[in-house]
Amino acid sequence: MELNLIGRVAVVTGASKGIGLAVTHTLLAEGARVVAVSRTAGDLAGLAGDLRHVALDLMDPAAPERAIEAAVDAFGGVDVVVNNAGGPPPGIRLPRGSFLDAADADWQAMVEFNLFSVVRLVRAAIPHLLARGGGSIVNVATTLARQPAPMSADYGAVKAAVLNLSKVLSEEFGGQGIRVNTVSPGAVRTPWWTDAGGAADRIADMAGSDRDTVLTTLAPRMMNMVTGRLVEPREVADVVAFLASPLSASTTGAEFVVDGGFLKSL
Repeated sequence: MELNLIGRVAVVTGASKGIGLAVTHTLLAEGARVVAVSRTAGDLAGLAGDLRHVALDLMDPAAPERAIEAAVDAFGGVDVVVNNAGGPPPGIRLPRGSFLDAADADWQAMVEFNLFSVVRLVRAAIPHLLARGGGSIVNVATTLARQPAPMSADYGAVKAAVLNLSKVLSEEFGGQGIRVNTVSPGAVRTPWWTDAGGAADRIADMAGSDRDTVLTTLAPRMMNMVTGRLVEPREVADVVAFLASPLSASTTGAEFVVDGGFLKSL
């Protein structure tokens, strides 16, 4: 499907791996010009297209504005913002054993990384989106925002705030041509799960299993995923790209769940 993204300028955070890397790849394949924001370049060097990598740490309050400035300097403006960066902040690992395992500093870091970085990037981007006559903001949340999990209490709570923020932004700026939507992935086969010491290893330790069994069988079963497997990053990226495109011109204030059937509520 032609998404009419040729020449449009997109800023993608958390772009060097996992969902962000898949989103960057998909947008480039559709002809968009992409500013990829991450601490390191990761696997971005292997992508083809009009790509600029900006090395920034979104725990730095000044980083989001610098990301937008980089897009304006490189490509003359901004049309699409994908707030993908999220999950455990640097130095924090999830899942935890209990709500009691997260201290104040853990909560503060989670808010900084998963909420304030979104607030700051959107704040910096809106004037440039308005200058182009509008655009699309896609915020990546999680199904844990709707299905509370004690092992990730702080993460789920902060992402629930992202859902609320997205609705607020869509209401205020929809009449000015800025669409704001949310994509909520479930368990996605990303480095968050697969890296050494990641979620698969931690769940394996808790369950007395091994990481491969967690990834292929135990995690999908624990989460009652209808598809029986973890979601692939490209499956989330396809939804993000559609919401970034003019083909979704009448879609705003919506949440799109990509979770293999994890959420069962209406």
